[in-house]
Amino acid sequence: MSTEDQNKSYLADNIQVLEGLEAVRKRPSMYIGDTSARGLHHLVYEGVDNSIDEALAGYADHIDVTIGEDNSIRVDDNGRGIPVDMHEKMNKPALEVVLTVLHAGGKFDKGSYKVSGGLHGVGVSCVNALSDYLCAEIHRNGKIYRQEYAFGKPTMELTVAGETDHTGTTIIFHPDAGIFSETVYDFETLAQRLRDLAFLNAGIKLTLTDLRVRDENGDPRSEVFYSREGLKEFVKYIDEGKEPLIEDIIHLSTERNNVPIEVAMTYNTDFNENIYSYVNNINTVEGGTHLTGFRRGLTMTLKKYADDNHLLDKLKIELSKEDFRDGLTAVVSVKVAEPQFEGQTKTKLGNNEVMGVVQTAVSEALRNYLEEHPKQAKAIVDKVVLAAQARHAAYSARMRVQSKSSLGGAGLPGKLAPCKSRDAVECELFLVEGDSAGGSAKQGRNPHFQAILPLRGKILNVEKANDAKTLSSDEIVNMYKALGVTIGTEEDSKAPNMSKLRYHKVVIMTDADVDGAHIRTLLLTFFFRYMTPLIEGGYVYAAKPPLFLTKRQMQFQGEE
Repeated sequence: MSTEDQNKSYLADNIQVLEGLEAVRKRPSMYIGDTSARGLHHLVYEGVDNSIDEALAGYADHIDVTIGEDNSIRVDDNGRGIPVDMHEKMNKPALEVVLTVLHAGGKFDKGSYKVSGGLHGVGVSCVNALSDYLCAEIHRNGKIYRQEYAFGKPTMELTVAGETDHTGTTIIFHPDAGIFSETVYDFETLAQRLRDLAFLNAGIKLTLTDLRVRDENGDPRSEVFYSREGLKEFVKYIDEGKEPLIEDIIHLSTERNNVPIEVAMTYNTDFNENIYSYVNNINTVEGGTHLTGFRRGLTMTLKKYADDNHLLDKLKIELSKEDFRDGLTAVVSVKVAEPQFEGQTKTKLGNNEVMGVVQTAVSEALRNYLEEHPKQAKAIVDKVVLAAQARHAAYSARMRVQSKSSLGGAGLPGKLAPCKSRDAVECELFLVEGDSAGGSAKQGRNPHFQAILPLRGKILNVEKANDAKTLSSDEIVNMYKALGVTIGTEEDSKAPNMSKLRYHKVVIMTDADVDGAHIRTLLLTFFFRYMTPLIEGGYVYAAKPPLFLTKRQMQFQGEE
């Protein structure tokens, strides 16, 4: 077909208009992230978030989620119930409008909901579009209203199914196997989400029941989530099993410029940062302006307190913002009336005005705590200083690993006996115990492709050491240099760089005794923690030496 013919074939008839929920079924990943297990569970989150919105508005305090034997989902709440009266503009019951029209719902009327997780107004309608069956049962005005749907379209008129003495909404749906590659719900995944919601909304009871699993009495698996103290309990739960640096949970709950802000935080003796951020109960895994405001408030307040009290006078290195977050565990939750999320899955907040109000609130609350608790304040600042020193030492150690100096020289435990070949695919490196074993190995090797590196005794247990101590070890530095591995890639400055790896077979050859087994374990631990690509690539081997030697008429034979 000529270019002219191709141009002529592109006519008005080629423009496709997707009506109703057809767009959701055509491109489901645009609305729920993907169509794998993550998107499957996201359907439940959308349904539960609607019930949570009722709770935030003060009309519900109990939400039940049930996994059916056929992997259907039932969500019940004791809120007001979705309206069922006729919608004047659409000339349909309001329930049908909510379930079949994108961007329809009470979330856009701030008289109905001050804040909500369902910003885009497509949550429950998306659930309907991506389900081969959905049933809505509304308890409202003393009656039970019922309507069923299939693939986003009603299969029956809204009917009155009976009378009731309470209010609430029940949504039952079964995901469409034609859309999702995975249709089996995971109890633990849903439990984690409901647990988070219980911590984020103190006083609300959430129940998860799995009818697929029953005990010896025939009772289904069930778990109840309820928190009295909210975020304070959340932080305790996250830090369970860790050694606390301070016993207190620093907590603030306030409202600035009509933005409710709640933060709970503490410090432990670890060197990892654990911060979880939420907007209207949505876990913003990519952070956003609220998280930026929290970090700024934390860093500036701690730095000013330390300077004002001369706690950094003896520190000779510059502090970085990461130093203030080593060992920090925190949960940041804000409620925003008009949140600006990046995408329907709401993983990053974009409201610039939130940054300032969170920073101000955190600064004020943290400053008051530090002034009222000088002992704990000093412990936190000392932890910051320790983190800075460890970071500086780790950097120096990485630079030592990166250096171009040869393996020979003073202080080294032994010399590498290199091989002649420069083809990494055929080259092998044997790690042996000490110089004596190294001498024996040299005699039996093929110098063309086999290299020997003697190690002095047991190497450092990297599982119990930080980066600075690990990368300061002579034995470990020698292995980095012998292997040609450096530290730092374009994606991660701390990741191992295997681009100049000299050997595609690294053989751990230790003695066949307890000490040898220990050394082998320490080496495997090091490779697992610091050179994971070696293990993933199948480059690490363990030699199996004979346990003893027998001699008979000048013939030698190794035995195990």
